[in-house]
Amino acid sequence: MAATVSVSGGSSSESALIFMGTGCSSAIPYPRCNASLLIDYCESHGNHRYILIDAGKTFRETVLRWFLHHQIPRIDSIVLTHEHADAVLGLDDVRSIQPVSPTNDIDPTPVYLTQHSMTSLETKFPYLVNKKLKEGQEIRRVAQFSWNIIAEDCNQPFFASGLKLTPLPVMHGEDYICLGFLFGDKSKVAYLSDVSRIPATTDYVISKSGAGQLDLLILDSLYKTGSNKFHLCLPQTLETVKMLCPKQALLIGMNHEFDHHQDNELLMEWSRREGILVQLAHDGLRVPINL
Repeated sequence: MAATVSVSGGSSSESALIFMGTGCSSAIPYPRCNASLLIDYCESHGNHRYILIDAGKTFRETVLRWFLHHQIPRIDSIVLTHEHADAVLGLDDVRSIQPVSPTNDIDPTPVYLTQHSMTSLETKFPYLVNKKLKEGQEIRRVAQFSWNIIAEDCNQPFFASGLKLTPLPVMHGEDYICLGFLFGDKSKVAYLSDVSRIPATTDYVISKSGAGQLDLLILDSLYKTGSNKFHLCLPQTLETVKMLCPKQALLIGMNHEFDHHQDNELLMEWSRREGILVQLAHDGLRVPINL
């Protein structure tokens, strides 16, 4: 079974997924990047829009490492899966890729997030959320955002920079709901970065036996063996892949136990046996796709 993803190249007239980071929340080793995905969305008239899923604590490093490499000129919108550090602590650094304006008179970058995440960010980043200056307070240059509340509901899709995304609520531990996202009309892609269990309503939306087969599933896989309360690990990840039955799956969120080349060879054996192509993603991976 031959791999169907490409790590480079591609036409300027096509969409692509660019993996800004594929490591776990603590990063591997500890200075490397968290899980993050950039959707390079090519609209029907050829215009490219850049939609970032999550801006975690190593966002600055991913910009330095991959934006020039992949010729990414800007970010048009940001979509947040949840409000943990590995998803939001890079928001302050977004100003480095916004136009320079000492008076902050620039078009704000739209951010799409749940009300729970919004409430958390009001505490974490009050200067990014509350734009009204107090009397005598001077203007400081900070990242400019417009905040858009989305529902934790598979039946309430939204649009970010022209791309339709459907929220996919999943459990990230039994006491916490995180969002994944389904997107793409011509090719269906589901992104689930932080998940320990997929509820039945979300399962239906992204399973072959439910609403229809995914072209690509991007899925959490923290440890090579064993289990974890807050993330799928490889044994559970592969069972989930079999259950959902996408055409192809790329795994993210791995810790340092994985050996990329050796484990991808083992996964190719699994893929030939099960008839579903599964591979480990890697930082900087570019996957051309028709959205």
